[in-house]
Amino acid sequence: MSAAAPKIDLTRFDQARILVVGDVMLDRYWFGEVNRISPEAPVPVVRIERREERLGGAANVARNIATLGATTGLLGVVGQDEAGKTVDDMLTELGVASYLVYDPAISTIIKLRVIGRQQQLLRVDFEEPPTDTVLRDKLTRFNAVLDDYDVVVLSDYAKGSLVNVAEMIAGAKQRGKRILVDPKGDDFSPYKGASLLTPNKSELTRIIGSWKSEQELERKARALMQSLDLEALLLTRSEEGMTLFSEAGMITIPAVAREVFDVSGAGDTVIATMAVMLGAGFPLIDAVHMANRAGGIVVGKLGTATVSRDELAISG
Repeated sequence: MSAAAPKIDLTRFDQARILVVGDVMLDRYWFGEVNRISPEAPVPVVRIERREERLGGAANVARNIATLGATTGLLGVVGQDEAGKTVDDMLTELGVASYLVYDPAISTIIKLRVIGRQQQLLRVDFEEPPTDTVLRDKLTRFNAVLDDYDVVVLSDYAKGSLVNVAEMIAGAKQRGKRILVDPKGDDFSPYKGASLLTPNKSELTRIIGSWKSEQELERKARALMQSLDLEALLLTRSEEGMTLFSEAGMITIPAVAREVFDVSGAGDTVIATMAVMLGAGFPLIDAVHMANRAGGIVVGKLGTATVSRDELAISG
């Protein structure tokens, strides 16, 4: 079953209050020209001409939400270093309430991408898991700020910031908050009780196995929903669009036909748009349509990008 996209009053996004919790990263891009091969080894030499820094991971989700005009807060862990301060400064510029917890024992997670002629040549990752003491502080802060928000987004990149995810979901559910999770890993049981999970195809396959038909997919997806006590599950399927499983049934929405330039960060845009739509009081199916539209726009951009209200309005 499929459905037509709705017309949406985007000014209602101002009403949404979203708290993002998860693995905070800083994405760095080094752009340059490749004109020769190194005499030291058979690798290209990139002469760097321009550098960019963007919020990554859970911070990119917050960035996407803030760009759409919703009230946004971000809770995560960074190192007590230059990169952590850069993240904090960028959040301030966006108007995002920063609840960052600084861990002096680690470095801020950085993903450095070297790009030559619009093609990614290399990615270098710097990452360490947060310490137990800092994670306990983060849970305390989560409970302290929760009442200021209506929707909670848990952005899990499996970097260690969400080891207390079960306690967070229980606390948010007890206070009547809607909880959206972008899951990772081979075990979704810590996400039990969430309102909505947004796995991609490979993530869901690791949990429920492969499927040979849409009927088998629905049966397996509903079994997972029942075991995890979920209200809904949104499967993102790249060129196949999205499939929503909920009490209303199984609804598949075709992908927006666009040239795909870069899929990095597309999942962040999808869950961010879902959160804003639900926080603004729109029905779940309308939220999925809008998230599908936003995802189709952002894959046409380089790197971790965002979608504006104007772009959503034009694409509609």
